[in-house]
Amino acid sequence: MTNSGFPRRAALTFLVCVLPALVVLARAEVVPSIKGAPAAFTAECSSCHVAFAPFLTGKANWRGIMAGLDKHYGVDASLDSKTQSEISAWLLANAATSARQAAASPEFRITRSDWFIRKHDEVSASVWKRASIKSAANCTACHSGAARGDFGEDGVRIPK
Repeated sequence: MTNSGFPRRAALTFLVCVLPALVVLARAEVVPSIKGAPAAFTAECSSCHVAFAPFLTGKANWRGIMAGLDKHYGVDASLDSKTQSEISAWLLANAATSARQAAASPEFRITRSDWFIRKHDEVSASVWKRASIKSAANCTACHSGAARGDFGEDGVRIPK
């Protein structure tokens, strides 16, 4: 005896369970990740600040930042050449590619880039100065997922 109802049940299962999941995945916002980062990147770059995800800026900025580690925004953040090469290679391989994000910014600062300023145009200067935030470079103050490269607006909570 054959089960002629099996193809119908399989099709129904697909329509009810699988198809909606595929639609949700297709419409989901793509959130970049810093998974796969070299251990040295996480250890070295997050020892003083959040380790900025490479997709936040372009190759020109990463080259400038990595070339100036001896004067890294007022601090000597020098690395041995092997570690510096490893981190640099990973940053460049995963750097922003869109023209807006990849454009060089003053002092190679992500927070001074045109796209950053445009994305945060509704944030007043007084907000950046709050004791709970301190500066625009303190991404984790407002973006709960910043350390893992998640800057989606649904995770933003601006502290008082």
